[in-house]
Amino acid sequence: MTHAIDFPSRQVSRRGFLTISATTGGAMLMGIGLGADLAVAARANGDLEFAPSAWLRIAPDGTVTMTMGYIEMGQGTYTSIPMLIAEELEIDLANVRVEHAPPDDKRFMNPALGFQVTGGSTTIRAAYEPMRRAGATARTMLVQAAAARWGVSEASCTAAKGSVMHGASGRRLAYGDLVGDAAKLPVPEAVTLKPASAFRIIGKPVKRLDAPGKVDGTAVYGIDVRLPGMKIATLAQSPVPGGRVRAINESAAMAVRGVRQVVRLDDAVAVVADHMGAAKKGLAALDVQWDDGPNGGYSMDALLASMKEASARGGVVVRKDGDFEGALGSAARKVHAVYELPFLIHAAMEPLNCTVHVQRDRCEVWVGTQVLTRAQAAAAQVSGLPIEKVTVHNHLLGGGFGRRLEVDSIERAVQIGKQVTGPVKVVWTREEDTRHDMYRPYFYDEVEAGLDASGRPVAWRHRITGSSILKRWAPPLYQNGFDPETIDGAAQPPYALANVRVEYQNHEPPIPTAFWRGVGPTHNVFVVESFFDELAAASRADPVAYRLASLGGNPRAAQVLRVAAERAGWGRPVGKREGRGVSLQFAFGSYMAMVTEVAVADSGEVAVRRVTVAVDAGTIVNPDTVIAQVQGGVLFGMSAALWGQATLKDGRVQESNFHDVRVVRMNETPAIDVILIPSSEAPGGMGEPGTSGFAPSLTNAIFAATGKRVRKLPIDTEQLVQA
Repeated sequence: MTHAIDFPSRQVSRRGFLTISATTGGAMLMGIGLGADLAVAARANGDLEFAPSAWLRIAPDGTVTMTMGYIEMGQGTYTSIPMLIAEELEIDLANVRVEHAPPDDKRFMNPALGFQVTGGSTTIRAAYEPMRRAGATARTMLVQAAAARWGVSEASCTAAKGSVMHGASGRRLAYGDLVGDAAKLPVPEAVTLKPASAFRIIGKPVKRLDAPGKVDGTAVYGIDVRLPGMKIATLAQSPVPGGRVRAINESAAMAVRGVRQVVRLDDAVAVVADHMGAAKKGLAALDVQWDDGPNGGYSMDALLASMKEASARGGVVVRKDGDFEGALGSAARKVHAVYELPFLIHAAMEPLNCTVHVQRDRCEVWVGTQVLTRAQAAAAQVSGLPIEKVTVHNHLLGGGFGRRLEVDSIERAVQIGKQVTGPVKVVWTREEDTRHDMYRPYFYDEVEAGLDASGRPVAWRHRITGSSILKRWAPPLYQNGFDPETIDGAAQPPYALANVRVEYQNHEPPIPTAFWRGVGPTHNVFVVESFFDELAAASRADPVAYRLASLGGNPRAAQVLRVAAERAGWGRPVGKREGRGVSLQFAFGSYMAMVTEVAVADSGEVAVRRVTVAVDAGTIVNPDTVIAQVQGGVLFGMSAALWGQATLKDGRVQESNFHDVRVVRMNETPAIDVILIPSSEAPGGMGEPGTSGFAPSLTNAIFAATGKRVRKLPIDTEQLVQA
């Protein structure tokens, strides 16, 4: 998703960031908003039932409920964010109940990105202080309420384990007994957050709160939705972007037992049935004939030819320091390389799905999405209803990786639902999900450097050619011919370079591109770290030592690099056709160094033996989650580097399912050693760095093992065959 991007956002003061309302009937409702105009009014409904319209509420029975504006898609959000609340509120983590938030950009905005969204490894970075402040404000007000009731000073009272205590008299009041009084108090303009030395929860390994439901099957994903009278639909969309439906055999589909309806759209067709089996059989019986349109003959050869041509024209200059041309002209040696990275498929475990009930005056949507308000807006636009008439129920995501930052599946479901009486769940088959994915862009990069007599880089040019996702997804961010996402990791590499020129050439392919567990860094870190390794080799220098000498006094980068190298046994002898490779990055607010150890068989097959990762992610909320995110990111990146790609022939994506969208198998999984560097810096992101750091460490290890450079992904093992 959008990573390390400064989205335009409202100016928010600390005073205005936290708003708390009075209550009706004695429960306190708290909300983190963006200004006093967003104060949340608790709404009594019968027996003290309240609408979930804010981040945190405490009921008279002491129940603490978080309304979660972020979404859980496997990254641990629904554990780490409650940890922040529980820490400052002085309650046990087990006592926090979590609910999905409704769509509301104002109350549930991700302050790092400017609207209600989960992505870009921003969740903890964005939530760390606001959520702690929410808990601290609640605690402060509860202490004030208890002190007032007892007629004692606030300083003589303390909060612990969901209660306020008065030490001198031994009196104690549970939070639930105080919420009515606390809700009547003015909201303090400033509260004191706990020092790190007093943390009981933050920084401690905590088991995932959502794990039991995922193990016993009670966790509800979008695909699990069941409604009375619900039908199931599956669809086929034009296999070529821009194509149209030419003909269908509707009578054959309707003859399938359980099929109730065929819905025909301009570029897609759906079969509505009693169950998925009937829907799939009916879809197969339709025998859809397609008009491929203008992109029917498009191929990978055409793509690459157009990208080479675009790169040769140069690009928009996004960074220019010093005199690159002059420094290159006087360099003792010049090094040039071209790198290619493929379209990549998301392959989330849960295929796209969306349940809708479209009626004349309202529309309900049940889905798992990273962009709840965008989902609501898309449903409103397609249904033709006012946005306030559209209700979206969010659910857990069975994998997101950026794919569920898109709303195309929601638009399709509403298009179909408009023609169906009653609720309908639209489920994409794995093949449809794969062949109509929105892919990580294909990139073509040219890099050139000049070295001085000692082998140090004195000139550096990086020219990027590829798609801009933000040009489509957030047009205001595409300015002067580029966007900050596409160049992330290239414009500001971690090295001190004096004469630098970074260029970007926009090139849009006929298939749609989208976020993929990082975009700029997953591409640019590979290019920068691969080329830096080439410079080290050209200078006959050790790759780790060469990097350390090029950092220009960056202690955090130097530390992770040294720690990873030492832990991995850098410099120790390895066997024949074995090698270690290193990568270094600063991305998503975190520093990471990775050392990968491989063995390359004579047949060219690559076995990844061990991956050592040193991470400085600033202040860490849940170490277990960070380690899991690094491990998962490494395996995600490993699948992509070794096998991941989407290829085009006759305008069609050729891959369709896990038989040709290879992922790492259990027996292929390397040992992954993660070292967390203690830090008091602000939290960094962790969802994507493991993925972006892996590919260059792998290909650099392959070079160390075989002497052959890998400049194009996925790895072509035939080029690694021992002669």
